[in-house]
Amino acid sequence: MEYEIKTSPEELDRLRATGGSGSGARRTPLAILGKVGFIILIFIILLYTLFPFYWAIVSSLKTTQEIVRPNPTMWPMEPTLENYRTVFKDASFMRALANSAIISTSVVILSLVFGTLTAYAMARLRFRGRVFFMYLILSMTMFPGIAIIGALFTIMRRFNAYDTIWGLVIVYLSFALPFTVWVLANFFRAMPPDLEQAALVDGATQMVALRQILLPLAVPGMVTTGLLAFIEAWSEFLYARTFTISEKAKTVQIAISDFTGNTQFEVPFGTRMAAAVVVTIPLLVGVMLVQKRIIAGMTAGAVKG
Repeated sequence: MEYEIKTSPEELDRLRATGGSGSGARRTPLAILGKVGFIILIFIILLYTLFPFYWAIVSSLKTTQEIVRPNPTMWPMEPTLENYRTVFKDASFMRALANSAIISTSVVILSLVFGTLTAYAMARLRFRGRVFFMYLILSMTMFPGIAIIGALFTIMRRFNAYDTIWGLVIVYLSFALPFTVWVLANFFRAMPPDLEQAALVDGATQMVALRQILLPLAVPGMVTTGLLAFIEAWSEFLYARTFTISEKAKTVQIAISDFTGNTQFEVPFGTRMAAAVVVTIPLLVGVMLVQKRIIAGMTAGAVKG
């Protein structure tokens, strides 16, 4: 049996215009304009986000006289590394850098340990008030830092935690731990319950099932939340300025703001910019090392099946 396919002249013209493809792949001027506009928008966003970091690098390579000149240049006329030498020779800054590393790492470890156990209980166990406690934990992340700073100051003075490293760790956990619990609880809730039930049938306890079955699957979420907690603790300024007064517990953000120039009225812009670049580099390296885990953690649970 033969079939005759009839094609109208308009259809033939459309097929010739699209190169024989019937999928409507012809690009209209409006589609081209939309694509160009999208590229321009992406360029503007990249310029807006990357220019401050670029300007910090450029300023760190300039002298103070060149930074404060009326007509600033986009690149140093006489590049110098003197600002970086000043930063690394400053014993106070180096100690503050070590304090920030200790505090941020401790916050990540403690928030992941306690946050994982709490998130597992919230996601897998059934008990009265579970939903209420979940929303209570979420509400803790909504309070602005300045609103609870008075209460935290009173608590730290009462327990002799003022101007100590471990005191800042406890304070930073007040915002890192609720966020960790909320995010990881959603990860555990999205995991198939059959995996855990199979382990329980084989004789494993819930802790064994958590450690050997669920935790390996939750690694992307743990990496994502741990990195965000590290960035938040590393970059925090308000609590560090309020709850520290001496060099023994000062963080790197406070050390940058306390840099002084060679004279009483000089503001060391170049030195501060160099210190800001030094402080930002560990964050960039950390993100680059675990970027695949971060993408997996952000997209986990987005597609089912």
